[in-house]
Amino acid sequence: MIFKKSGSILCEGNRLAQYQFIQKYQQTFGVRWLLRRMNICPNAYYNYLKNKKHAYRQEKAEIQRKIVEIYHRENGVPGYRMMNDYLKGIGSIRSDLTIHHFMNELGLRSITRRKKPNYVKGTANKIFPNLLNREFDVKEPNKIWCTDFTYLTRPDGTMRYNCTIIDLCGREVVASLNSSHIDTELAKETLKIALERRKPAKGIILHSEQGRQFTAKEFNKFCDKNYVQQSMSKAGCPYDNAVMERFYNTLKHEFYYLYKFDSNDILDQKLYEFVYGKYNHVRPHRANGGLTPYAARCRAA
Repeated sequence: MIFKKSGSILCEGNRLAQYQFIQKYQQTFGVRWLLRRMNICPNAYYNYLKNKKHAYRQEKAEIQRKIVEIYHRENGVPGYRMMNDYLKGIGSIRSDLTIHHFMNELGLRSITRRKKPNYVKGTANKIFPNLLNREFDVKEPNKIWCTDFTYLTRPDGTMRYNCTIIDLCGREVVASLNSSHIDTELAKETLKIALERRKPAKGIILHSEQGRQFTAKEFNKFCDKNYVQQSMSKAGCPYDNAVMERFYNTLKHEFYYLYKFDSNDILDQKLYEFVYGKYNHVRPHRANGGLTPYAARCRAA
């Protein structure tokens, strides 16, 4: 009964606890009856509710101000999940659903990512065993790297090609290199940069797709010489190298499609700044629980 539930509250005279008790049981007993039993002035209770709503509105307005600031700073890239990761990084802890509601009220939407064409599975040719088998959750740095190519179409119709290597521990970019040619030399030079930077132990796995650049004898010999084990996806199956697919999706939609570059040299410089700076050290990553790739690697090391 009400007296058993409220007895300690009445004895303590804790007004805040009494207000909270009334809010909890108002549907059962009625507000007016509870106020009389607890000898509380109705105006005092309703002022409490008013002040509580005012404090909530102030807090909400401050969070929405931060959301707008982050949204424009990041060029409209963050959706509600990424936005919540940014907010958690500055001490604002809320659920994804709450941030989703706040962004809807502000009319903020993440930039739309272009739909990718359907993939047609190919027939396997020369294959290295798939040592990864979609086990993307790697706990130690420099155990498994992934690599791939993408192309960046320039305004004059020419192509700029990129080869990137990512460490599956933390999803950190180890090496990224641009070139006017998508060839074995680009793949080899990118791997060379990664090996010089990280100096991994013998036997590190490098996972790629079955492109001719990775199956070339020159590249195979370079891997053997540096004790790198090659691993390859099934032909025409992007899911086997999903981490690279996701990375290039991010690179294009959060960087390349947002800006204009007057020359290839400027594109190369800005791309390296994005991947080594923002992507590795600033941008939160859901696979890391909201940590940046660099922070995740430091935690694992």
